[in-house]
Amino acid sequence: MMGDTNQPSGTRTIKVDELSRVEGEGALTVRVTDGVVSEIKFRIFEPPRFFEAFLRDRMYLEVPDITARICGICPIAYLMGAEHAMEEILGIRITRPLRDLRRLMYCGEWIESHVLHAAMLHAPDFLGLQDSLQLAAANPAVVENALKLKKIGNDILEIIGGGRAIHPINTRVGGFYKIPSKKEIHHLIEPLKWGIEASVAITRLFGTFNFPDYEYDYHCVSLRHPDEYAIMEGNIVSNRGIDIPINKFFDYFEESHIEHSTALHGHTRADKKPYLTGPIARYNNNFNQLTSLSKSVAKEVGLGAVCNNPYKSLLVRMIETLYACEEALRLVEAYEEPDRAFVDASPTAGTGYGCTEAPRGICVHRYTIDGKGLVKAATIVPPTAQNQPQIERDLLGVVEKNLHLNDEDLKWRCEQTIRNYDPCISCSTHFLNLTVIRD
Repeated sequence: MMGDTNQPSGTRTIKVDELSRVEGEGALTVRVTDGVVSEIKFRIFEPPRFFEAFLRDRMYLEVPDITARICGICPIAYLMGAEHAMEEILGIRITRPLRDLRRLMYCGEWIESHVLHAAMLHAPDFLGLQDSLQLAAANPAVVENALKLKKIGNDILEIIGGGRAIHPINTRVGGFYKIPSKKEIHHLIEPLKWGIEASVAITRLFGTFNFPDYEYDYHCVSLRHPDEYAIMEGNIVSNRGIDIPINKFFDYFEESHIEHSTALHGHTRADKKPYLTGPIARYNNNFNQLTSLSKSVAKEVGLGAVCNNPYKSLLVRMIETLYACEEALRLVEAYEEPDRAFVDASPTAGTGYGCTEAPRGICVHRYTIDGKGLVKAATIVPPTAQNQPQIERDLLGVVEKNLHLNDEDLKWRCEQTIRNYDPCISCSTHFLNLTVIRD
């Protein structure tokens, strides 16, 4: 598919007016002048959504359900981040059975989101196909198995989330409104056993793809938990020495307004550099906490303990899918109905922090509430906003390495590079501080 170009001088402009196979609305402009990349803009132009503003003066119990509407693909990331922050303020410590049920629910989100992206949105890039419909025509079994695997994730969310896989309604600050029965949860055992086998098979298949030759020395930022592969809890760590509690996030990381984007750009506070969050960051920081099977399959498809090729995020997502199926099966088989559905507490004034690992990376929440339980301030930092500067840095490196390609092939490679991140553009566009000055 890739071809050469004879444009050693002058200006080349590569424009992608509408990015396909990503969630939300974005575009890309690349300008090359006399063989040098002079401009790269990953443009997010989806309108701001003002979530942080209209959370103000809402009751703290409403916040999880409202923030879940930021994203239909990863609502659990927003639900649980908000719940953890409120529980910190109220001094709530949930019981182990409730925590396990939450972790199981989060595994469901990882499964459905990772498989949707890896198999349906990203895999066609490595086969020279335009979309999953062409993939289904070429290899219907792969698409059928991927959809069946994705459904297992949705089923977990429906069983625990009150009959809804999108925007579940059964979670609350302190736990759940209703506890699923042991019988309902145990219905997942056989599907999850199949899901483990399917995850291995799909990962092996994707391991045969020809991945572009590009690597970058990423500053990987993720959660780390001492006892498990981090999904919901832990310290924020990096492969460059950061190891901090969640409430110190804003001491080490900050955001800046960029003219060409309705999302803020995340960067380190000390040196203003981009950083990476998401599957590769989690994998690089926490590889040793994967299961033996997950590590074995990773090795089989050519992954080491560290992955710095962003295109191989496809494989890392599938390794995390395998892990999520294994972890979900462990939790399902050990499930006993909790004695109570939630832990309650009276409102108290304070500021709380929450952070969980959305499929695309850490999702950070900070809320301040008053003594009546009303929200006075809200800050939500989704992973795509954090990753946007690193996406642009990857694009720079990829374009520099591939200037020999003709315009159409270079355009394709740039789109593929953005899809490495599975960007949730809608998630990132709720950042906006609005100031109105009336004379």
